[in-house]
Amino acid sequence: MAAVSIGIIMLVSALLSGVVYHHVSQQDTTRTGERPNFIVILADDMGWGDLGANQAGEKPSYTPHLDQLALEGKRFTDFHSPASTCSPSRASLLTGRYSLRNGVTHNFAVQSVSGLPLNESTFAELLQDAGYFTAMIGKWHLGHNGPYHPVNRGFDYYLGIPYSNDMGCTDTPGFDLPACPPCQGGSQQSSERGRGCYTDVALPLYENQSIIEQPLDLWSLTEKYTSAAVRILHSARERKQPFLLYVALAHMHVPLAHGGVAEGEGVYAATLREMDCLVGAIKATSDLLDKGNSLILFTGDNGPWEQKCQFAGSVGPFLGKWQTSRGGGSAKRTTWEGGHREPTVAYWPGKIPANTTSGALLSGLDIFPTLLSLAGVDPPKDRKIDGIDMTDILLGKTDTGRKNLLHPNSGAAGIYGDLQTVRVGSHKAFYLTGAATACGGGGGQAQLHDPPLIFDLSRDPEERSPLDPRSEEYQAALQAVQREREALLWDIANDNVSAADYATKLAAEPCCNHALPACRCKPLALS
Repeated sequence: MAAVSIGIIMLVSALLSGVVYHHVSQQDTTRTGERPNFIVILADDMGWGDLGANQAGEKPSYTPHLDQLALEGKRFTDFHSPASTCSPSRASLLTGRYSLRNGVTHNFAVQSVSGLPLNESTFAELLQDAGYFTAMIGKWHLGHNGPYHPVNRGFDYYLGIPYSNDMGCTDTPGFDLPACPPCQGGSQQSSERGRGCYTDVALPLYENQSIIEQPLDLWSLTEKYTSAAVRILHSARERKQPFLLYVALAHMHVPLAHGGVAEGEGVYAATLREMDCLVGAIKATSDLLDKGNSLILFTGDNGPWEQKCQFAGSVGPFLGKWQTSRGGGSAKRTTWEGGHREPTVAYWPGKIPANTTSGALLSGLDIFPTLLSLAGVDPPKDRKIDGIDMTDILLGKTDTGRKNLLHPNSGAAGIYGDLQTVRVGSHKAFYLTGAATACGGGGGQAQLHDPPLIFDLSRDPEERSPLDPRSEEYQAALQAVQREREALLWDIANDNVSAADYATKLAAEPCCNHALPACRCKPLALS
């Protein structure tokens, strides 16, 4: 086992050692009643094939804790992120609405003035209003200024990075391709920025609305997050009120930073194992402090970032062969399966049947209505919600999921947010195809399709060979696809929709000391 695994286990043991007696003596008097607690864990840039339980022993597993979570809960094989890039996926997860409704169609920047539109309601806000203690750890990427900050969008407590962990320099950079230099001032800034490196502003770590470390130390971030999660879970128990903990991990987004590589492991595998240990620590703490009353949901925001080569994850069998045979990548930023099909596990002891698998078509959109339903909270009535309540699927009462799912353009081709890829049953139609940058730098051409390409994923998960447009199967699928897509677009056109402000200005970037290069400041202790 890598050194990081041992370190995290020791950390959790130390943090919990003082609360074991309290747990035993107060077990019957500190339950939160009928309302469950929620722990939502969101990985970043993780591939469907990165989860050991999804690989059926075909290769070594670096996710033993997640595999155990699946063994004691339910694994989902057809669960999808709401978009194939960061900000839109997270906005849709938190609101239960497609990006064409919530207004977040592409990523926010370091200098973004705004964020997730203020008239959109997050599940954190609604649960907070209903009496839940709410906390968030990790990547936000939905606006970091004023009313757009997490503590103003429903979270009582926040510790994390306001955007992706490559959107700022650090003193000891992690592994990336290309490699980026450490923070410093000087003339190299413009040339490094052109290579995708940020050298003019350091990566900040926030606690609530204060920057407590800039640049943060990526190599100790997992330990900070683990310690914070344990403290939050213990604090929530002491409050004797239901809680929501949303953990949006930096893993597996580059730059990768880990606590040590075990023999035979590469950098990506070591980082994956570190992420898995963090999840294991959260589960262990939850099991000890609150047996049976916490639902843990683990999923991802989008597929692997293929152009990062050895620092990117595995899409499993979802290879997007039609596209890759023509050039380019078929994962993050695309609407091919590798871009949005996510490793997903749910655990709720005594409620979710153990060691079960669901093939129901589901999405991160569905987390919003599910949490509200379980908490007994009504969703907003002045707008349409695209998610479905998946409670009965979680509890094993049915395995019937969504009738349809549309995948928004996420940067590979077309206008951001447009819904030009449609899933109905096992059939998936592309009105537009496009590729992300592949490992090695290759790209593909965007291409419109009229009539659309249609694949049967039940027979062709690789998306290699579209159906013959002359076949009866194609014609029947086309009618269903057109009907569902037109109905949704009409519904969106008549809904209460939002528009995000993507304006930027220098004064909006997080900076604790403008007088020093890269906004450097002395680290502060956590409160």
